[in-house]
Amino acid sequence: MLNEIGHYALVLALGVSLVQALVPLAGLRLGDLRLMAVGSSAAVAAFLLVALAFAALTVAYVRSDFSVLNVFENSHSAKPLIYKISGVWGNHEGSVLLWILILTLFGLLVATLGRNIAASLRAATVAVQGVIATAFLLFILVTSNPFARIVPPPFDGQDLNPLLQDIGLAIHPPLLYLGYVGFSIVFAFAVAALIEGRIDAAWARWVRPWTLLSWIFLTLGIAMGSYWAYYELGWGGWWFWDPVENASFMPWLAGTALLHSAAVMEKRDALKVWTVLLALITFSLSLLGTFLVRSGVLTSVHAFASDPTRGLFILGILAFFIGGSFLLFALRAGSLKAGGAFAPISREGALVLNNVFLTTACVTVLVGTLYPLVLETVTGQKISVGPPFFNMTFIPLMVPLFVAVPFGTLFAWKRGDMAAAAQRLMAGAALALVAGAVSAWLAGRETGLTAALGFTLGTWLVLGAFAEVLYRTASASSLKVRLRRLAGLPRATWGSALGHLGLGLTVLGIVSLAVFETETIADMGPGDTVSIAGYELRLDRASEVVGPNYRDAVAHFSVTRNGRPVTQMAPARRYYPVREMPTTEAAIKTFGLTQLYVTLGEAHEGKVVVRLFHKPLVLLIWIGALVAALGGTLSLCDRRLRIGLPAPARRASSAARGQPASQGEGA
Repeated sequence: MLNEIGHYALVLALGVSLVQALVPLAGLRLGDLRLMAVGSSAAVAAFLLVALAFAALTVAYVRSDFSVLNVFENSHSAKPLIYKISGVWGNHEGSVLLWILILTLFGLLVATLGRNIAASLRAATVAVQGVIATAFLLFILVTSNPFARIVPPPFDGQDLNPLLQDIGLAIHPPLLYLGYVGFSIVFAFAVAALIEGRIDAAWARWVRPWTLLSWIFLTLGIAMGSYWAYYELGWGGWWFWDPVENASFMPWLAGTALLHSAAVMEKRDALKVWTVLLALITFSLSLLGTFLVRSGVLTSVHAFASDPTRGLFILGILAFFIGGSFLLFALRAGSLKAGGAFAPISREGALVLNNVFLTTACVTVLVGTLYPLVLETVTGQKISVGPPFFNMTFIPLMVPLFVAVPFGTLFAWKRGDMAAAAQRLMAGAALALVAGAVSAWLAGRETGLTAALGFTLGTWLVLGAFAEVLYRTASASSLKVRLRRLAGLPRATWGSALGHLGLGLTVLGIVSLAVFETETIADMGPGDTVSIAGYELRLDRASEVVGPNYRDAVAHFSVTRNGRPVTQMAPARRYYPVREMPTTEAAIKTFGLTQLYVTLGEAHEGKVVVRLFHKPLVLLIWIGALVAALGGTLSLCDRRLRIGLPAPARRASSAARGQPASQGEGA
């Protein structure tokens, strides 16, 4: 009965979303505030109905209700509870339902938290969100019903893909979708503003928090997915330029550009057309990623579904929203005012440069991702575009961007001073060059140039991250005064510094791994020893472990360094009988920021293939992402970035009361 309730809740949600989409637009047309307000109530109802459907599907998984086809195909009675729950979104139908749940959640948030937004803009935004929800509810009901029944119900299920039975996959998709789908609100704001024909600094102030919130979740989702692939797939890598990885990376690049562009628009009332265009592009790339994953055009551990009907349906959604929004943009863009002028050497100019490199890099990734698909469709020829292409095209675009980042934070708005900024960064530049020289000496002739460039840029970003913070407190007369000024700096300033610091840490981790990683492959039997990076690993014994729905063949290693015991490691080959599928369970030991990484290959003639990695500073890759997300969170907590009264209105209000407005703002 609960399954039927969940199914009908989706049907009702479709009807409510139609009301959410159409009635507020009618209210806008007629100038009726009561009709406009209907959209907010409908958004709340739509979320509650989709949440009911999601809860019903979750209960079916927890109860192992194999009368539901989706549960039968993706679960098993012996599966641990945590993977029964994560199995809800570990398949096509359930993940689409999660997508819609988060979509309606953001609609609910705008409806309930956006009361200080102009009524007409809020009504149009909620209506656009309702149109998106309607499209995806139609998609799930027509092609991907998660509550489809199977008669008679089987005794047990087919289990979840073993690669997805991991705690990382319980966390990664929700985080990623909160980022992906969160950009739908930014898209809705942009379309709503185009419908109204009015885009100003107040619009940018409303958009920035939603962009920042989505960016934070997308950053965390990509980082979690990268770390999951690193330890679960057993290949030892953290990024492979997989098309589905690229599908999440492209909205992140565009969203990062949008964050910086919106800052210019808010402070200087400039880049209006470009900011709106970026808002449309960012969510369009999210929709493109959804198409790539859901259509069956890609084969990947991340991808679901191979039904061409689903692919055509999503392609239709893609064409409607991307084509419709860009058509509206083309009709309205000419009426938008250009905004404030600024010199090339200024904070605005630095942020524009940031946008140029980020969007060009995004286009590069887009071309590399789609070119093989287009070529196969047109000519039937199959090719693959892998890491060499992306490394040769993407990295050169990042180098000048990384060089420019610390300068941008030190420039004044409208007109900056290059000489003064360079003088303030001189000490950091000298230390960065020293770090590059030392790393080149340690790396040797073969990889010395890569080490020098990478460590110079990474150190430059880390040291330059706090240049603005130090500059703004440099005139303090004492340490006490400086600390007081540091504590009084806007959270957005600290957030910007942490965001750039996180970028620098990630660069250092990537370069260290590329230059200093060592790898050894050996055939080992009990008693054999292998050395790597000063560590000795001895294979002591092998054993078998029986789990709830798997069997492990485990190899037990003793790790020593200079003859002294350090730790034990136990990599395994895991086998899932129901799926008849093996997986690799890597053993990872962390020493500071460095890791030892051991995996097992096939066994033969009493020996097993062992693959060992020594990965110096590898954790900086993900620590950097966490630090950047923390910076975004700090910025989101800044009182000027909260969803509230725009700064110009606050200043006008303060002036009317005879009170001074707040001074200073971080980028």
